[in-house]
Order: sequence, then structure tokens, then C-alpha cells
Amino acid sequence: MVLNGPVIDYAGPAAGAPPTPDVTPVQVNTVMPGLWDCHGHFMGLRSPDLDVMPQETIALRAARVVRCFRDALDAGFTSVREVGGLGINLVPALEEGSIAGPSVYSAGIALSVTGGHADLHTYPLDWIEDFGHLGGELRLCDGPAECAKAAREQLRKGARLIKVAVSGGVLSEMDSPEHQQFTRAELAAIIEVAGMADRIVAAHCHGKSGMMTALEMGVKTIEHGTYLDAEVADAMRETGAILVPTRTIFMELQDNSHLLPDYAVRKLKATIDRHAEAVTMAMEAGVTVASGSDIALTGRELLNSWGRNGREPVLLGELGMSPLQAIEAATATGPQTLGPQAPKSGQLVAGYDADVIVLDANPLDDLGTLARPEHITGVWKAGARVK
Repeated sequence: MVLNGPVIDYAGPAAGAPPTPDVTPVQVNTVMPGLWDCHGHFMGLRSPDLDVMPQETIALRAARVVRCFRDALDAGFTSVREVGGLGINLVPALEEGSIAGPSVYSAGIALSVTGGHADLHTYPLDWIEDFGHLGGELRLCDGPAECAKAAREQLRKGARLIKVAVSGGVLSEMDSPEHQQFTRAELAAIIEVAGMADRIVAAHCHGKSGMMTALEMGVKTIEHGTYLDAEVADAMRETGAILVPTRTIFMELQDNSHLLPDYAVRKLKATIDRHAEAVTMAMEAGVTVASGSDIALTGRELLNSWGRNGREPVLLGELGMSPLQAIEAATATGPQTLGPQAPKSGQLVAGYDADVIVLDANPLDDLGTLARPEHITGVWKAGARVK
């Protein structure tokens, strides 16, 4: 494989490679496209308790995100689809080279109805509204007009997609993961605004009713999909929607459930096995699956933290994917989750982004290799070696 600046110039048999007399060759065990995490949050948090978010300055948390960028690269992740977080504010610094990190394709702020999954239910409502308007990661919107405006605000910031919380969640206190939250009219307004700008809509969704409504309205990706069944799988396959399961967050929270509030532990216990069944069902039904971890915290010693993203393809393998299918979900499928905004990435093909990783072992023999950054011995981002 020959890298020519930020793009791949050639990939194929050595006998057909163009001459490269002025370069020093690098010989490795295994070479792969840089990995994609299609569901991450650059929030700079050190705790899974989201109530902490407004208690720390945005500047402090943004500074921690710089560490997250480094940890992502060291773990082999050269592209991240951020579905709500501070990353959108740091994209200019990445592009100008002031800081090093993956390519970040951000949704900006996740949109939520009042009292929905992306609301902090124990704070006064006007505090949450102020927090969102002052740069925090929460944006409440109710009714089609306000929903359209909220989507336009994210586009104004440079969002590459729009994220909506269509159902309740595990880490939100006062709602049920099974309950739909946005109405058809509200979703239609958001999807129309996004579509006019060639952006897709990603829907956080656990419950069936929310998934069916979101698919009917035209969302491109379903995040989580806990209560997916055969009918939902058929609808996803027919519409070309992509499932981003985020199995990592379920397992990381289970492994550290002593750190969670009681309500989150209860909801986690009620969903974790059903989620595994849903993901396997989707795979067997032929639904396209992309790898996304729902990673959010800073510091690899913590649960659910940047640098641990490689656990997701391993977990997809445990739920039924072959090693090559899991790798495809974490590479070639990644750009598809951006629809018209998709870059040429995730494949070792001439003309594609020169985002490349090398390993000292073959992940086809052991997917767990991808979860251990020490096995990723080199990372190239846009043709420049960053590890």
C-alpha cells in the first residue's frame, strides 16, 4: 500500500505497486483501515452521572476532550461520529492542526423533548434551557417549529448529522426506555430540515413504537435498538436504515454498576439481555450494523472511557458476527452512517483517505486484539503518522 499525502495512492499486490524510490518502506504484520466509532460523545466527563455535566465548566471539559482525542488515536480510531457532545467546537482546532485527533463528524447537541432522555430531570427546567443555549450538550425542543429551529441551530454550528432522542433511556431518571418521546410531526420537522442540508438524522431509540415511527418518518440510523423485533428489522432492511447497537455501554455499565444510581441499575437490568437478543436478531435478519460504543468519559482507567472503543467489535463478534463482519462494521460501514456527508474512508482503496492502522497480530484470529491498544503499533491520520 502506498500513501500519497492525505490519500491512498495504491493498495494491492506488491508486483503492481508504483515505484517509490524516495520513501522508507514500513513492513508490518497486519494493515487495516483506521477504525470508526459511529456513536461517541466528547463530553470531558469523569463520572457516568450526567447530573455532573452542568456543575463543571465547559472549558474544563473541553480540555479533557483533547486527552480523549489522543486516546482514540492510540486505540486505532481515526474517525468518530459524535452524536452529541463538545467535539463540534473543537473540529476547527483539529482541522488547523492545533491539536491531534480523529476526524470528528459531529451532530452538535442532541435534541430532546422536555422531560426526555437528553434532559436532566432533577434540575429546574429553566436551568437546563439556559445550559443548552450557553453551549451545553442539551437542547430541549417541543412542537414542530421549535424542533425545526433546534435542528437549524446545529446546522449553523457545522453539524454533519442531527441526533434526536426518540425514546427514554437508561441513564435518564424519569422516563422509560420503551416510551416514544418525539411525535411524528416533531420528527418530520427535524428530518425535513436535515434533509434539505443533505444531513441524516440519528435516532436514540430503545422502544419499538419509537423505532417504527422514526423509520416511517425517515431516520437513517437507529441507536441502541433494545426492543427491536422482526417487524422493526424488516422495516430497517426495507428503508436501508442502519443499526448502531452500542453494546459497549451496556457491558461497561454492568461491569461497574456500583457506580450508578439505583434507577439506572434497575433499567440496565431490565434491558441488557433484551438488547443482546435484539442485536443478534437484527444481524440474522440482514440489517446493516455499524460499530458504535457510546463511549463518553475521559481517562482509560475509567469505565466507558475513550481508548476502550475497541471493545465494540469484540462484543459484536460475541453476538454472532464473524471477525471479518465485525471489522467491516467498524471500518467500511462507518461512513454510511453519515449518508450524503460520508467521506471516502474505512477502506484500503486508491483515492480513499489515508487513515491506516497497523497491528502486531491478526484480528481475524483474535478480535480481542482490537480492544488492546498496545497491539496497534502504528496509526496514520491523513497520511501522517500519529502513533
